[in-house]
Amino acid sequence: MHELMWIGIVLLFVALLFAIRYMKKLNLSFNVRVVSALAAGIIFGGLVQWIVKDTDIIAKAMNWITLVGAGYVRLLRMIVYPLIFVSITKAIATQEDNVGKTAARIMVVLMITVSIAALVGALTTSVFGLTAEGLQSGSGEAARGQMLADRLQEFETQPIQQQILQIIPTNPFMALTGQGPNATLATVFFAAMLGLATLFLKRSKPESADVFITNLNSFSDVIMRLVRMVLRLTPYGVLALMTNITATSNFAEIARLVGFIFASYIAILIMFVVHGIYLSIYGLNPFTFFKKSASNLMFAFTSRSSAGSLPLTINNQVNNLGVPEGTANLAGSLGTSIGQNGCAGIYPAMLAVMIAPTMGINPLSIAFLVKLIIITALGSFGIVGVGGGATFAAIIVLSGMGLPVELAGLLVAIEPLIDMGRTALNVSDSLLAGVISAKQGGNLNTEIYNRSEIITE
Repeated sequence: MHELMWIGIVLLFVALLFAIRYMKKLNLSFNVRVVSALAAGIIFGGLVQWIVKDTDIIAKAMNWITLVGAGYVRLLRMIVYPLIFVSITKAIATQEDNVGKTAARIMVVLMITVSIAALVGALTTSVFGLTAEGLQSGSGEAARGQMLADRLQEFETQPIQQQILQIIPTNPFMALTGQGPNATLATVFFAAMLGLATLFLKRSKPESADVFITNLNSFSDVIMRLVRMVLRLTPYGVLALMTNITATSNFAEIARLVGFIFASYIAILIMFVVHGIYLSIYGLNPFTFFKKSASNLMFAFTSRSSAGSLPLTINNQVNNLGVPEGTANLAGSLGTSIGQNGCAGIYPAMLAVMIAPTMGINPLSIAFLVKLIIITALGSFGIVGVGGGATFAAIIVLSGMGLPVELAGLLVAIEPLIDMGRTALNVSDSLLAGVISAKQGGNLNTEIYNRSEIITE
């Protein structure tokens, strides 16, 4: 009987996959298919947990269903580093823009928004009266807290000079495989150096430089074709990811910390409004920005991976928001490791404000808030855009504030749920940085930005 039940769940999921496929034959838009997949995944996963009850049956079914979701995320991660490498190298080698100024403008936007995010997270937590006082930790949470303490000890053994040096890869091919604590920034650094070398080679050996650029353009065309092939699978990946999340979530544990979840999403929504205001200051319609970024943000929400969302983020900036390709790649790449508003801004600040009263500290004092904002902004450098990045950011901020990191283990039960909203906010910030940087540099294509057509495939 058990075998028939989990097989039946899998077969129903396959039927939903075919339904999504049929929607394409009906010429329904890509965004409609993504939203439909999102809703279908939530409903189907919720029904599975409500009706089946048996966790073993659900686990067996999800083992097969996650082949689609996890497989899609792995495909995206597969193309992330080649995409970063070829795009940034090409942008510099062909002098599409002043890369130094562009990178500086992007980082300024990321630092401003993450600082605001820290303040929003702190104030939201105080308004809701959230505190770590009275929270009880179970064995799983205690183990999580001990793991965080061990990770902090490992982090503190590396001086700041060593952490900066890790951005320079001793083996660039290792960085291109995504290995190492700063693989994304290391790939960006190597690609930038290679692009500069090509730029300088034009002066002494223009023929060799032209040959390299020609081959680089061909490689870029192949990579972008691969990106488009993978992006077409987005509705199926979203369906599988949401089915797994809703079917396996522990809603009893989630209910225990519902106040923190609600406050987190209020803070996240406030930051989306801040992004909209930022766009308005530069004369750009925020509703156009969010409408065109909907499918991009929805995938970030379901996948919980800023790095995995990078191909969509770059594609959206170039094709829908009018950002030059070089700027889009820099903003997307830097945004996966620097200034993440959700994971590196709101979340660590909320934990710090919750924990502070247990240490006899007033979290609303000006001195505490200023120190929190500074440490959060500086600590946001190098936060890897995959699951667990928020935890690492919390370690850095809490230790910098002199607060115990073990208490972060109390939130382990709700981590996946709030991570979805945080990741969507992170990606929105990457998009914002690219658009604002291009606008400041005078090379934003406002015709593309303002047109009604949305290119998603």
